[in-house]
Amino acid sequence: MPNLMLTWRQALVLGLVLGVLWPVLRKRLPGLATFCREASIIALLFSFWQIIQMVTSSDGGDAIGRAHWIERVQSAMFFPNERSVQDLILGHPDVVKLANLFYASMHFTVMGIFLLWMYFRHRDRYPAVRTTIALSTLGCFLVQFLAVAPPRLLPGYVDTAEVYGQSVYNAGFSVDNFGAMPSVHVLFAAVVGWYTWRVSTSRWRFVGPLHFVLTVFVVVATANHWWLDGVVAIAILIAAAWLRHGVLAAWHRWRDGQGDATVLAPEPVTAPSGTLMGESHR
Repeated sequence: MPNLMLTWRQALVLGLVLGVLWPVLRKRLPGLATFCREASIIALLFSFWQIIQMVTSSDGGDAIGRAHWIERVQSAMFFPNERSVQDLILGHPDVVKLANLFYASMHFTVMGIFLLWMYFRHRDRYPAVRTTIALSTLGCFLVQFLAVAPPRLLPGYVDTAEVYGQSVYNAGFSVDNFGAMPSVHVLFAAVVGWYTWRVSTSRWRFVGPLHFVLTVFVVVATANHWWLDGVVAIAILIAAAWLRHGVLAAWHRWRDGQGDATVLAPEPVTAPSGTLMGESHR
């Protein structure tokens, strides 16, 4: 599968160029300047994501052992086995290829379309969504420093992308073989699903939640993620949303408090007789 993504260097240069254009265009073309600023943030975050992927990529340490532990925990929690989901599509090569293609191509494509839609159609909600995405993605990166192997690297599971020559791990992508926990695929799909449903009033807003359901099915059916990878990703997303809300609320309270505070000259204190304290009777 050809690598169509920007490298971390290309994304970094693009982000810096757009960042320079923002103040240059701010007075003459404020709308374009704002777009350059937001695109710069996204490009720099994408570059940072690839750098983190290179840092966390390794031999995995005890990634296989942790994967077996997750498998046992899921079994104790009565989660359906990932292989049972795979069996639904393994007998249908075209469906498997389509699932592999969806996994490789829809992750950033749908998120990019979603961000453009939010920016141009719901500008007032865009900053909150962008910040929540950034915080939750950072949270996922921190967890990924603890290497966990995906099901496809364990016996009993099928690496469907490898079987059909569609693996992103053999195409020059900066991705971590042992970064299964948590699933950024599920994280992004949850963002798209939730905010599309909450923000849009269109009759087509069900497309967002549908994308989320399809993504969860695909990442499991292709053996790229455990169920718990998605559960942890959603928990991080909820925590990031609450963190953003809490910090913003605290900032507004502090700012309003500062605005209300006025420096008043001390009022003279009167003695019981009505004369000012410190005045002598003549």
